[in-house]
Amino acid sequence: MEKLPIGLLTILIAFALIIAGCSLFGKKEIKPFVSDVIHPEWTKNAVLYEVNIRQFTPEGTFNAFAEHLPRLKDLGVDILWFMPISPIGVKNRKPLLGSYYSVKDYKDVNPEFGNLEDFRSLVAKAHDLGFHVIIDWVPNHSAWDNQLATDHPDWYSKDSIGNFIPPIGFDWTDVIQFDWSNKDLQDYMIGALKFWVELGVDGFRVDHPHITPYEFWERARTELNTLKPVLMIAENEDQTDFLKKGFDMNYSWVLHHMMNNVARKKESVKAVTRYFNKEKSVFPQNVYRMVFLDNHDENSWNGTINSRMGEAQVPFAVLVFTAQGFPLLYNGQEACLDKSLKFFVKDTIKWDTCRMTSFYKDLIKMKKENKALWNGDFGGPMSDIKTNKKNKIIAYYREKDGNRVVVFLNLTKKSVTFKPDINAVEGDYKDYFTGQKTGLTKNFRVTIDPWGYKVFVK
Repeated sequence: MEKLPIGLLTILIAFALIIAGCSLFGKKEIKPFVSDVIHPEWTKNAVLYEVNIRQFTPEGTFNAFAEHLPRLKDLGVDILWFMPISPIGVKNRKPLLGSYYSVKDYKDVNPEFGNLEDFRSLVAKAHDLGFHVIIDWVPNHSAWDNQLATDHPDWYSKDSIGNFIPPIGFDWTDVIQFDWSNKDLQDYMIGALKFWVELGVDGFRVDHPHITPYEFWERARTELNTLKPVLMIAENEDQTDFLKKGFDMNYSWVLHHMMNNVARKKESVKAVTRYFNKEKSVFPQNVYRMVFLDNHDENSWNGTINSRMGEAQVPFAVLVFTAQGFPLLYNGQEACLDKSLKFFVKDTIKWDTCRMTSFYKDLIKMKKENKALWNGDFGGPMSDIKTNKKNKIIAYYREKDGNRVVVFLNLTKKSVTFKPDINAVEGDYKDYFTGQKTGLTKNFRVTIDPWGYKVFVK
């Protein structure tokens, strides 16, 4: 057999591991680990909001998006995550406008969105309103016509006859694979990351980091933190080494798919409780885990929240904001976005208020007001409450520094009456959503409407 180039061989091995372990958290053991990451203080009770500039406004520009900042401030979100803002490659472009993830230049912005000064101005306006800003970073591959491919072809993986190659196993024909064993490439990426932090960016959501070196991100974080404390998010779940020193947060993909499955009755309600118990045995309390009902991938390729969850989205939204995890809202989610946004062409979000607008605003407010619900070990651990309806009801509480929140979720389409074991949480509370004072006593019984919820705060 002809010997493969080292970069390509590395990719093949890594891809095989990814495929074999794509649901690793759900099917195989991940060993408990320790994280030495110190999170920026401003993340302690923050909520993420993902922004798709192309689809956010009819204009699809930074300046047009800036007009929405006061509305988002009123909603209560804190961290604006911008999908890739880089120029998009022309060679082998996905028709018509191309993929945001085909990066033609790592130190410039997509001219469709505006120019660098427009983006700098947007970041400044966001900071003035108290937001923090992170951007999507695409380290795995670049556009075919990125100047790096001409100036530094040795930074890329090649096939056996020396041709550039797309990432193996994906329909990513508009991009070519980097060879991350090249130290000069790593130095360049550090410089490019610093460029954006010096411009004002507060961190990065890193796309598909799977075959990038863990050590690189440890170095990147150390160097970026000399400029300012940054937030680093890995689009990954199973490779927990990323979280030991380099990244603050990864994705709770297994939980996301489980919620979809419970809504469709493909998994039992009890699976959710088992999931969180499993998670506690693997992930340390100080690690951030992104929890979400929607994001750009799910919305564009797997359907809307309504199509995936229906009315189950209501109690699961409560779960996202009260269970352990770092909540994410995708743009339009607060406006009942009920279409899958097209990925490669213009497809503007229709903005309006709906029943979920005030609901999400209340959930965000509740998270900020109750220290028990804060992120990581800024908040309290999650503990089960036993009920006699564990195949229908999820019940838990979180407690931190005298603040306690008790949650009951009905994950069925029928009303449920049950008696929880409240020995650990007995006391006087307020129903957060009605304001009614309630005593949780030994004789406490509760009825919850179909796909309903009860949240008591103390």
